[in-house]
Formats: sequence, structure tokens, C-alpha cells
Amino acid sequence: MPTTDRILPGATLGVLGSGQLGRMFAMAATRLGYRVHVYAPEHDAPAADVCWRQTTGAFEDVAAVAEFAASVDVVTLEFENIAAIATETAAKHAPVRPSGEALYIVQDRLREKSFLQQAGVPVTPFAEATTPEQLAAAIEQLGLPAVLKTAAWGYDGKGQSLVRTAEEATAAHAELLGQPAILEGFIDFQCELSMLVARNPAGETATFGPVANDHANHILDVSTFPDPALAPAAADAAEIATTIACQLDAIGLLCVEFFWAKDGRLMVNEIAPRPHNSGHLTIDACRTSQFEQQVRAVCNLPLGSFDPIVGGAAMANLLGDLWQTGTPDWTAVLADPALRLHLYGKTDARVGRKMGHLTAIAEDAATARAAALAGRERLKQLKKS
Repeated sequence: MPTTDRILPGATLGVLGSGQLGRMFAMAATRLGYRVHVYAPEHDAPAADVCWRQTTGAFEDVAAVAEFAASVDVVTLEFENIAAIATETAAKHAPVRPSGEALYIVQDRLREKSFLQQAGVPVTPFAEATTPEQLAAAIEQLGLPAVLKTAAWGYDGKGQSLVRTAEEATAAHAELLGQPAILEGFIDFQCELSMLVARNPAGETATFGPVANDHANHILDVSTFPDPALAPAAADAAEIATTIACQLDAIGLLCVEFFWAKDGRLMVNEIAPRPHNSGHLTIDACRTSQFEQQVRAVCNLPLGSFDPIVGGAAMANLLGDLWQTGTPDWTAVLADPALRLHLYGKTDARVGRKMGHLTAIAEDAATARAAALAGRERLKQLKKS
């Protein structure tokens, strides 16, 4: 049953996880008058700089999680790779949104794909491939090429391989060392896109997108909104994302990632039960950002408007590669009125690690995308000189 209980400004919001998504959530919540208490294993993670309080502890530390949850009015999460015991323990002391049940489904690709299939949602073809026998049967069912993935704990392309032959599949499977695995059919897609959906306990929903996404080395590189080419897929993507949120009974902010196949089919690739990298441009481009929507949703407040306040926007990730010869000269982008710089406060700039992003706003998406890419390129060129 929908609930009308609201958690009003002045309350304390708990977050499991303390990375950049927790940091941006805390910034949005603080602006609305909430206090934010984060719980994470790392003592110096990005959200620690901007939250009211941080508890450092393992997600498996039942006593510490219980003490944390008892100190807040609601618990949300900033990433999905959280031990089930943490959400189970927290739920004994405060509402957990999204719930541990929803998190359980999306933490495992086999469970996630099966849920989507049962919900009648178009999903990429898949089969379990944990054992060599299952792998052989999956290849027979789906054909090659295909993508072999670990069933759990994967992100940014980790734990997955494109396999074109049976020999490649066998070799990649051996490297998984018996971990639960899934084989997914290879999709000849024209575009990858994502859709955000916010949902509160009262049953209200709001969607944003579709956002066009380009990846490099399996990591999101650039997101653009709106992309006129995606207009034919917009209504279906919004409907599917809303269906998933309702079927999961997910409270908070959800991102649904799609493949748009060259033959016109729209298929769900993955679900992220929290704000998403592709939604960062909403901070600068929309009346309500994805992070404020997460705050509103978990507190059962009226959802805000995702309506854009600019003609077009684009986001370009800044990875640790940019720091390898020293700290970038940020004046190169801060002098450009079209650009917005967001840094996450991370001190260890590893190659491939997300350290920040640039958002460009302009009269149209193509101009914004060009500005974001040009701004990032200026940073690279200054490093070379």
C-alpha cells in the first residue's frame, strides 16, 4: 500500500557507501536542510568531505551497521555492491530504500535478467554459464559472438569478455575460476542509452531521458541529452523503466541501461538501483537533479521536475589517466562559461578511475557535446606542453 508518511527537512538521511554518488547525494540533501550520515569501509572516501557524519566500518559488521541505522531516519545506498547482511540489519532500525529485496535481484545478472524476463520486459538473450557444460549449452542456444560475464560484482566492464569462438569462450571461462557466470547474446546495436526513473513510497514516478551514452574501454565516456536520433525510442524507454521500478517496488532513483538494436528493438542491458554516471548532467541541466530526486523519493516528498532548463547538455568523464603527469590546469575549463567542473575529491588518481566530470550546456546537445569534448581535450593538451 502506498504510504503518506514523509521524512521532512531536518531529519538525518543514512547512506550505505561513501563514493562520489554519495558525495553528490549529500550535497543535494544538505541544500534541502537534511543531515547526512554515511557508512563505508573507507575513512577518506569522497562523501566524507561534505556529509554531517561518517561511520567507518565493514558492511558485514552487524553491530556497527545497526548503530548507524538507529541514528538515521531512512537509509539509502549509493552503489549496489553491498553485502546483504548490511541492508537486512539496517532494515531492523530504519526504512531502507531501495529495499534489500530489490537490491538482491539486481546484484546478480542471472536474477536480474530472469526478473526482467518474468516481468515481460525486453531483455538481452542470456543463459547461465557457470559450469563448462552450461557454457557449451549456452553457446548452442545463443550462438557466437557473445559476451561472457560474471553473474555478480561487475561494473565498468570488469568481469566480462567478448568471445567470438568456442576456444575464446573456453579460455575466458577458465579465467573466471568457477565463479557464477552468464552468457549474453551479442547485440548489434546502433546506440546505448539510459533512462532515469524516480519513485517514492506514495507511488509517484518521474522519468528523465533517454540519454545517449558512448563508452571507451567499457567505461562511460560521454553522455548527451537530448539526442534527436533517440526520439523514436523515448516513449518505450520511459514506459519500460517505469514498469521495472514498479515491478521491483524500488523506492529512490533507478537507472535502466538499454541497447537500441539496429533492427529497432529496445532491450534492457542492466539496472542500477541508484543515481548513475549518465545522469550527472541533470545537476546543471535540469530543474531537479537525479540526486535531489533520490532525496525526494526516499523521503516520500513530492518528486521534482526533470524538465531541462537548457537546450542541450553533455557530460564527459575525467579519468585518472588525466593526472598521470601531474594535476591538470583547471583554469583551462573554468574560464569557459559553457563548462561546469565537478571533481570528486579523490586523492589517488589511478588509470581508469573516475575522478570527476565536465558538463557543458548550450543551445543544443550537439554544441554541448562538442564543448565538453573540447574542454577535456584542452586539459590533455596543456598536460603535454
